[in-house]
Amino acid sequence: MTEQSDLLGRARAWIGRPATAPVTARDPVNQPMIRRWAEAMGDANPLWHDPDVRAAAGFAGAVAPPAMLEVWTMAPYRAGGRTEDEDMAVLRLFDEAGYRGVVATNIEQEYLRYLVEGDIIHARAIVSDISDEKRTGLGIGHFVTIDYEFTDQADELVGRMKFRILKFKPPLEQSKAAAPAGDAGANAFPHPRPAITHDNAFFWEGLKQRKLLIQSFDGRLVHPPVPACPETGSLEWTTVEASGKGVIHSFVVMHQPQLPCFQYPLPVVLVELEEGVRIVANMIDTAPEDVAIGRAVTLDFVEVEPDYILPAFRLA
Repeated sequence: MTEQSDLLGRARAWIGRPATAPVTARDPVNQPMIRRWAEAMGDANPLWHDPDVRAAAGFAGAVAPPAMLEVWTMAPYRAGGRTEDEDMAVLRLFDEAGYRGVVATNIEQEYLRYLVEGDIIHARAIVSDISDEKRTGLGIGHFVTIDYEFTDQADELVGRMKFRILKFKPPLEQSKAAAPAGDAGANAFPHPRPAITHDNAFFWEGLKQRKLLIQSFDGRLVHPPVPACPETGSLEWTTVEASGKGVIHSFVVMHQPQLPCFQYPLPVVLVELEEGVRIVANMIDTAPEDVAIGRAVTLDFVEVEPDYILPAFRLA
């Protein structure tokens, strides 16, 4: 079992269980809070503040905008954030696993009646769904859905709410190119760098250790790194260290365009490793005319800039 599947299993164990302890509103439905909320939201409906309009609609006292359904049971503001009792344990699981980003994605509310002055509102929150891992513009993450039921002082249902958030891992910090050293490097051109993601970080970390790591989905090897197995969709994978032996499957010799950080002509090869996967890399210490399909090659590592290592091949 991978760390990711273990997290998902522990999180999904919360489905059907209370997300928090039941909450009772600290204040009954009241006119001052209704007025302040309506002013803040720019809701000028006279039903919320005009006694004559309320009376004409059949209400003896203050009536709350339906969208205030959740407001009455919200946790109080605290400079240090919510207390542990007010927090959701299922969300802490994701925080501890590195999914520290959070954004609300959608709220659906259902109103069964107007809340009126004097109502005491109670809220119960149940974890209803935890999604598989998703790739989003914010980063990889899981959608967590919480279902709320709101009742009054007579324990009668007055409304429901479905609240969905995304718990995500913020994008990884990208390494920066080394700055040119002194006047001698004034015209130096930095070497192109890859985008490091949660899916391929293991590959680049392996190169720093002079290891060529290949993704393995239950023995099915895949390269370049992918979020899920292209055949089964599985998210569970391990890595296999390549032996570094292979043969040239195809190649090109680059002449143009020329970047200052490379030497031309530049042989670029597609190597079929003995493990069965293929990888693109540059040839080193090899004349272009000596590169040929079917020739045996062996893996090497080139530190093109401090702490930035790339795989390369030389003739065996």
